[in-house]
Amino acid sequence: MERDLVIDLVRFFCLALVVVAHCMMVSPVLHPDGTVTTENTLTEQNWFQPVTWIFMVMPLFFVTGGTTGLQSWRRLKFRGGTGFDFAQARLLRLVRPAAALLAAMFLGLWAALLLGVDPQVVQLMATGAGMPLWFLAAYLAAQLNIPLLARFHDRAPWLTLGILAALVVAVDCLRGALPLLAYANLVFLWCTVQQLGFLVADGVFARVSRSGLVGLILAANLLLGLLAGLGLYSGNMLVNLNPPNLCLLLLGVSQAAVLELFRPGLDWVSRLGWVRGVVAVAGRRSMTVYLWHLPLLVAMTGILLLTDFPKPAAGTAAWWWARPLVLLGVVALLLPVLAFFGRLEERPTASVHTRGRPPAAVVTAAVVVFIPVADAALNGLALGLLGGGAACFMLAALLLGRVPERLPGVNDAASGEQASLPGTGAGGGSGASNGGALPAGPSSANVEP
Repeated sequence: MERDLVIDLVRFFCLALVVVAHCMMVSPVLHPDGTVTTENTLTEQNWFQPVTWIFMVMPLFFVTGGTTGLQSWRRLKFRGGTGFDFAQARLLRLVRPAAALLAAMFLGLWAALLLGVDPQVVQLMATGAGMPLWFLAAYLAAQLNIPLLARFHDRAPWLTLGILAALVVAVDCLRGALPLLAYANLVFLWCTVQQLGFLVADGVFARVSRSGLVGLILAANLLLGLLAGLGLYSGNMLVNLNPPNLCLLLLGVSQAAVLELFRPGLDWVSRLGWVRGVVAVAGRRSMTVYLWHLPLLVAMTGILLLTDFPKPAAGTAAWWWARPLVLLGVVALLLPVLAFFGRLEERPTASVHTRGRPPAAVVTAAVVVFIPVADAALNGLALGLLGGGAACFMLAALLLGRVPERLPGVNDAASGEQASLPGTGAGGGSGASNGGALPAGPSSANVEP
């Protein structure tokens, strides 16, 4: 099966948009008394709320993750792999680069404390830099459930989607009385959106006419507008992101339809030589970009606060004109990080005769990873949690070991397939449905954010 270049291109666009948006949001302010606070300048603009309906791309991440994830699972299953083999590969792709980030942040912020930086500033930097880590909990939960959800999908795709959507609505209805229950949608909501990616992989959206896709987009957005207009949900998609709710599922339906509607044009762009090269390079290091860009941005802006470098007030014309320079600064800092840490995204492979890790080791590694990630998602990131999280992630990497290049007893060589994360990935295009049957032959695929 050929790579779906459109999915690769869309992931690259989503990742680039996240980096650009964060460069427009982070705005630390040093007050005369020495305290530091942060302002989210972008969210304070009057025009920003309707823009979030277009540029909130997190549902699209999970749609494309579902597409590549389902295809990767079907290929692995064809070669004799199990759900634990799938989980092992997915976890390794995420755990190894995340462990390096947490360790680097812990050492860097601990050194800052020793050098006399105010603890309040250190905590602020830890909180801001750790914002993307919530995604690990949600994305890992969705990806690790792919073998189970794929089984239900192959038997009853619409019933599976309907049950998951009903769970999302049930949580939303009960979240007022039980606020903590709202975080259950970190699993239910994103697994539901991921199922839309399953439908894309099976060609369901490809079989809808162009007028039908337009109608689906309009219906999803009209329903979204109705829910926001009645005051049942916020009209700001960033507010609806944490914890996630039904609005993001409707946004996911709309974005999946938009993806299919513009697929012909996107396919033409994705086949341009230079575009394909850029996307391929970025895709192999997407997890590193996602994890590191915000810590580097926070560190850069924090250091600038301590210098005499011009600091225009947030929201002024000078501040907006400085955004391209901030983006260039982040990209410049990312380049050496990608060169040094990017290789951690490559799946470590063992001998072709080596079996996958025992199921107990994979399950233990998943639990060890979710403990600090869930703590950070619910209670925020602190210096102590950074150190503990780094230790947990390193332990998980040791438990997971190395993935066999070939599963025993199967003549089909493994493709070097990795788990799927936002900003990377491969997989077949729409119309690749064969009722859950295997693709004809192995195909390499990047894993995901």
